[in-house]
Amino acid sequence: MTARIDPTPVQQASKGARPNAWAARLALLPQPLKRTLQIIAAVLGTLLLTAVITAPLELERQFAFAALCFGLLLVLRKLPGRLPVLAMIVLSLVATLRYVYWRLTDTLGFDTWLDMFFGYGLVAAETYALIVLAFGYLQTAWPLQRKPKILQQAPEHWPTVDVFVPTYNEALSIVKLTVFAAQAIDWPKDKLRVHVLDDGRRDEFREFCRQIGVNYIVRDNNRHAKAGNLNEALKVTDGEYVAIFDADHVPTRSFLQIAMGWFLKDPNLALLQTPHFFFSPDPFEKNLDTFRSVPNEGELFYGLVQDGNDLWNATFFCGSCAVIRRTHLLEVGGVAVETVTEDAHTALKLNRKGYNTAYLAIPQAAGLATESLSRHISQRIRWARGMAQIFRTDNPFIGKGLSFGQRVCYVNAMLHFFYGLPRLVFLTAPLAYLIFGAQIFHASALMITAYVLPHIFHASLTNSKIQGRFRHSFWNEVYESVLAWYIMRPVLMALVNPKFGGFNVTDKGGIVDKEYFDWKLARPYIVLLTLNLIGLGFGIFGLIWGESAAMVTILINLAWTVYNIIITSAAVAVASETRQVRNEPRVRAELPVKLALADGQVIDCATVDFSQSGVGLKLPADNLVSQGMDVEVTLLRKNQVCVLPATLVFAKGRMAGARFKPLTLRQQSDMVRMTFSRADTWAQAWGGSKVDTPLGALRDVSGIGLRGMLDLARATLAALVHRRYKRRNPSSPESSLDSQ
Repeated sequence: MTARIDPTPVQQASKGARPNAWAARLALLPQPLKRTLQIIAAVLGTLLLTAVITAPLELERQFAFAALCFGLLLVLRKLPGRLPVLAMIVLSLVATLRYVYWRLTDTLGFDTWLDMFFGYGLVAAETYALIVLAFGYLQTAWPLQRKPKILQQAPEHWPTVDVFVPTYNEALSIVKLTVFAAQAIDWPKDKLRVHVLDDGRRDEFREFCRQIGVNYIVRDNNRHAKAGNLNEALKVTDGEYVAIFDADHVPTRSFLQIAMGWFLKDPNLALLQTPHFFFSPDPFEKNLDTFRSVPNEGELFYGLVQDGNDLWNATFFCGSCAVIRRTHLLEVGGVAVETVTEDAHTALKLNRKGYNTAYLAIPQAAGLATESLSRHISQRIRWARGMAQIFRTDNPFIGKGLSFGQRVCYVNAMLHFFYGLPRLVFLTAPLAYLIFGAQIFHASALMITAYVLPHIFHASLTNSKIQGRFRHSFWNEVYESVLAWYIMRPVLMALVNPKFGGFNVTDKGGIVDKEYFDWKLARPYIVLLTLNLIGLGFGIFGLIWGESAAMVTILINLAWTVYNIIITSAAVAVASETRQVRNEPRVRAELPVKLALADGQVIDCATVDFSQSGVGLKLPADNLVSQGMDVEVTLLRKNQVCVLPATLVFAKGRMAGARFKPLTLRQQSDMVRMTFSRADTWAQAWGGSKVDTPLGALRDVSGIGLRGMLDLARATLAALVHRRYKRRNPSSPESSLDSQ
């Protein structure tokens, strides 16, 4: 599988691999002959694959073939390198395509309208899953793993860069971090220009920018939301490059020196994107207590998918933590305003124009994740709606300017957000047989097992091998089940009417002062869980009192139902919001610190964590300090120091916590430079989760599902007690449950 016949200069330089003898001989052949050989190889490969997929096998031979392929898969899974991964992909596609071919040719003899309704609905969902699986393999089979390109020129020859920090309703305390860090970027000061783009038009922001010496840009309207804000700033600035950071994304000092080398090497490079890394847990991580132990929802995209896109010259712009060449951006009309996902649409326009895009999988900024499930869902609804709008109005599969690989990468990203309806189908499909008796498979139970299980096992183990560092098995089903109901309607509406819906800003920051069960958001999951529990009851009844000939079929559907119960109960667990009592999340990091006491004593210690309002400290011995003491915290880095006045708010054993006293703007800036601006802080946590093991992941998700059941039971009991109390005390002050 080759990404491109003529790779871009960026890709050629990235690979750095020496050609082998066969490749060298092939390069000497005339171009028409090479093209002919490629076509012949493709035709022969397609014919061979088709023969394997369509070969009719009796039950025993199908089981034998499946066992042979699965044994080979297990061997390949233990081997290092990319070639075993490619072989696993081929085996997985063979198993899946054999299943699909058998499914379409042997199992669709439906007898009733009920069978047809449920049967064809499942076939449609399976077809969608097959397309996404195949496109996903193509997208992630061979990540480019681009490395930074060292700047060869002297600093006086480096280009000018405008740093845009767009904001609308974020608190000044959040934006301050980003602006201070932007000022601290290691770049010639006469070539670095920081601009706050305030669509909220707030006087306190204007005054803050005046005090610290950054530009403050406003406009007299809010048309096209963030995209319009950026485009207005493009009109009044003139830097050769534009670096964009969301208001809560704090750049590291090394950001530009890491990113700019590729622009100076490749004049056709329009965009370089870096990961969105978060130093606070998202609602899944917070509510399920999986922060830094299980990869979050976005890690697969930034850890693997974008790296795979880079091979095909199809890196997406993600709205923040990116650098764009101004001339190329202006040539496509600036940031796209036609859809609510202006970032991905802008990258699509740049690629259509023939410009290159690139990705560096090195965290060079960190931000705040959404705090609550409701905010998280709202954000994902906007993303889903926007990608559906692009699919409808500027479909990558049609139109000029894109290679085949680019079309696949963009289309797969858009198709991903169509999972709402297929996911709901998969979560309810076995109920068609267990409750309604619908025959959605017209085949024997053993034939279903012989074809379905190889498809499932191959896809699961292959994806585990490819994605293991950035996505654990079965967690994707949990993520999609939580969001499926909510994104389904906006996606379908956007397909019908692309102008449906507007841009919504995702609030960041704040606290969750009480634990509560979000009944409103959990309703779809509760309905799905209840339906599957009912189906489980029907299945058990059928096993005990049903016909013996149907036992294997009932068992297959029961196993599927039990799996759906695990997934839906885990989705219910996400709706149990846990407390978040700190306005400012703390970042775990061990940094050298000197603690100066009022009596002149100086203690060498280290931080446990930090925020912009304080630090946690690990002391060399017990009882050196006590709560309430005034101290000076001195942060150290090479030949730099930052002295911050603070008060100890707790001290126990060798642990202490210090809250900073009101800091000057200079002290705040120095503190950010010494903490949040350090690139090593984020790099240490990047891709650091344990590698996936499917059985271990199934155990973890099952445990979360059990917890979801218990959370639902407790929330139900609390609601019943509350209602009973209200009935007995009708004159008491009205107080509603937080969860309603």
